Amino acid sequence: MSDAQLLACSQCKRLAGHLAQVRKDFPDYHARPVPPFGAQAPKLLIVGLAPGMHGANRTGRPFTGDYAGILLYETLHKHGLANQARGDDPSDGLKLKHCRITNAVKCLPPQNKPLPAEVKQCNGYLRAEIAALPKGATLFALGNISHQAILRALDLKLKLFPFKHGACHELPGGQALFDSYHCSRYNTNTRRLTPQMFDAVVAAIARRIR
Repeated sequence: MSDAQLLACSQCKRLAGHLAQVRKDFPDYHARPVPPFGAQAPKLLIVGLAPGMHGANRTGRPFTGDYAGILLYETLHKHGLANQARGDDPSDGLKLKHCRITNAVKCLPPQNKPLPAEVKQCNGYLRAEIAALPKGATLFALGNISHQAILRALDLKLKLFPFKHGACHELPGGQALFDSYHCSRYNTNTRRLTPQMFDAVVAAIARRIR
């Protein structure tokens, strides 16, 4: 699936209508489906939930320009998976090493909450992204919705691989799925997720893929 095909997607009518309104309200925003970003043959695929209104929906690059990206890119840089610690703008020179970032839902949902049917509709894109990964690649789910989307894309039963922060699930075919709470402002402000907790998961992933 090419980026051009993804950018033209309007399968979810609610999301397409929402983005059309956003483009009117914010003419300078990307306000379209957000393609993946990073290495072309990654050892690690990071899966978030969906673009943020003033982050990826504005910039067109996952986790770029919003609060969640601060912790994500700082931690990836610390463990040698990015060439710099900040990702504020698509022209900032940020490059990912051995990893790629995508979302379970490619379009900005109203109130940042995609409907289950929208997650399911968008799963074909994630399925194709996972199928294109090198053999034995590692998957990293940011939040339970992303965790479940990955399992559905692999045709695996959700009950066999329950979401738990810090868990590492060994999957058929030599892949592994790591779980973390999403690095959202809400989770970090409430201390549900601390930088130390997130760092521990990324450190374990870095050890595995090396």
